[in-house]
Amino acid sequence: MVVQFDRVVCGDLPSAEKKEWLITNGIGGYGAGTVAGLLTRRYHGLLIAALKPPLQRTLLLAKLDETVQYQGRTYELAVNRWADGTVAPQGYQNLQRFQIEGSIPLWNYICGEAQLEKRVWMQPGANTTYVSYTLKQASSPLTLSIKALVNYRDHHSETQGQNWQMQVTSVPQGICVSPFEEATSFSLLSDQGEINPEHVWYRNFNLDIEGYRGLGNRDDNLHAATLKVTLKPGESLTVVASTERHPNLNGKIALIERRAHEQQLLENWQAVSPTQTTPPWIQQLVLAANQFVVDRPLTEEPEGKTIIAGYPWFGDWGRDTMISLPGITVTTGRTEIARTIIRTFARYLDQGMLPNIFPEVGEQPDYNTVDAILWYFESIRCYHAATQDDDFLQEIFPKLKDIIAWHQTGTRYGIHLDQDGLIYAGEAGVQLTWMDAKVEDWVVTPRVGKPIEINALWYSALRLMTSFAQRLGEPHQAFQDMADQTKAGFQRFWAKNLGYCYDVLDGPYGDDPALRPNQIFAVSLSMASGQTGSPPLLSLAQQRTIVEVCGQSLVTPYGLRSLSPEHPSYQGHYGGSPLQRDGVYHQGTTWAWLLGPYVQAHLQVYRNPDQARSLLKPMADHLLAHGLGSVSEILDGDAPFAPRGCFAQAWSVAEILRAWMAVEQFENLQERHP
Repeated sequence: MVVQFDRVVCGDLPSAEKKEWLITNGIGGYGAGTVAGLLTRRYHGLLIAALKPPLQRTLLLAKLDETVQYQGRTYELAVNRWADGTVAPQGYQNLQRFQIEGSIPLWNYICGEAQLEKRVWMQPGANTTYVSYTLKQASSPLTLSIKALVNYRDHHSETQGQNWQMQVTSVPQGICVSPFEEATSFSLLSDQGEINPEHVWYRNFNLDIEGYRGLGNRDDNLHAATLKVTLKPGESLTVVASTERHPNLNGKIALIERRAHEQQLLENWQAVSPTQTTPPWIQQLVLAANQFVVDRPLTEEPEGKTIIAGYPWFGDWGRDTMISLPGITVTTGRTEIARTIIRTFARYLDQGMLPNIFPEVGEQPDYNTVDAILWYFESIRCYHAATQDDDFLQEIFPKLKDIIAWHQTGTRYGIHLDQDGLIYAGEAGVQLTWMDAKVEDWVVTPRVGKPIEINALWYSALRLMTSFAQRLGEPHQAFQDMADQTKAGFQRFWAKNLGYCYDVLDGPYGDDPALRPNQIFAVSLSMASGQTGSPPLLSLAQQRTIVEVCGQSLVTPYGLRSLSPEHPSYQGHYGGSPLQRDGVYHQGTTWAWLLGPYVQAHLQVYRNPDQARSLLKPMADHLLAHGLGSVSEILDGDAPFAPRGCFAQAWSVAEILRAWMAVEQFENLQERHP
């Protein structure tokens, strides 16, 4: 068991409310909350349904507030914080233990000498959440009363109920909620007990984290029903919230199906793992990886797939999807999903680019990214290396040639191949690289010019095209010549006087000497290129220096800082209003996903798998800190490196898994060929 807390944490509200759990359904819907049971985000709820998968995510069931009657005494299990800061009831005081079983949150409450277990999970492929209660131990029956608090709002917003009158009607074994005429109705059902409709607004829940983020932090939820049931020792109750017409009410079967699904995920991983033993925390990340894979059905690709960038607030982003794809799918033994995602995104290719953001309401996507398309090549490299799928390579190769041609002639936002063999990108008012924070008209880190990681990726793409063309019997010399030119031009990045690489060349104010982590890709990508026999961009001495410099100034236990602490613009704490947060997003904040390429670069330079593996091990502790069993988006740049941002981020999970697998494969190869 990787994630488990006893009463020391469970009974301490400041600790228990900072640790968040996540459940997902594979179509974009999710549920999330805290160990304490307290709502601290607008994104917390038991059923946040994807009404137009994978998006239009809508809060339906906010929470279930439980009260226990046992042997003449009353025990509250619910926890709420109100506008004035009052916490009532304080059910966390009766919480004995919390743990994650696979990816299923489990609470163990003590009511006198009775023990009541509660589990929450979602059905894969459906907007359906299960909440089960089992009376594990008692000397007499226990009566459980449950208030269902519902809503119907976009997960980014808050509700002021005022005079909103939802329609709550009785149906067999429960109620149906129809929020308004055009809304999607949903049901709350139970396999036993009596459910009575109600209609009482509970106002002014205090969403504490939203206040910290400088956003609206008041929310109203509707008490729509009360369920009452008496359980004998050993008996269970299942409550089901669903948009489906006829959801399965058999909680035992639904739980068996969920566990079988997770067991299959672990077997897929083990089938491709070079070792027979995997640390439990890595297995936990394999299950976490699955939470980001969701359906994106298209007319031309009805079985389309994509990757949610992060929970709770991100959708599927082109850049994040392509960076995440190797670790989320190929590394975990799910290459068929990798192929589907690559094919799904091929539908959106336009002028040699992939979109950055897919809007919630289905308008035309935005193409303001220079690197999403270059990470697309890396995803294809990883997929083909694992499968040797030449049929798919033959299918996708013409599109890849077209992408290269667009970059040669020029595409949106001034993106073009310059005479020195390097890619130039950017214009005033836009942010095209992964350091993309923008507040109204303020582009925080514009990086206009020739960013170093973009050109490392470009070189890698050209070498890959050379290899692919040779494999398919296509002309390859043009790609090889361009790669050679890029390699020669890339030496311009090396700043001998600094002892590391410029971050951007030929910008509006010249070459940027800021020490940022982007140069690590000039080393880590060369390890992947080396697998196809391509020469690295930099000498081994230069690579070693980059790894050393990044290790001294940028590396934290949980990722790499986005800017050196020695830089005058460095900010080591992330928080405050949206303006304050975006202003420091890439100015020192630690990014967990960058630990993956750093570990790979370290392995490339030092060839020591034990040292490389040791760099990943602090993440085992991180799985207990924020998004339980998952990896955060960002952390403070200053110690103690408090986790911030999304509590579960796809590329963070992906890159830890990918780096772990790379180390294992390297060590396995060393053992076979010492």
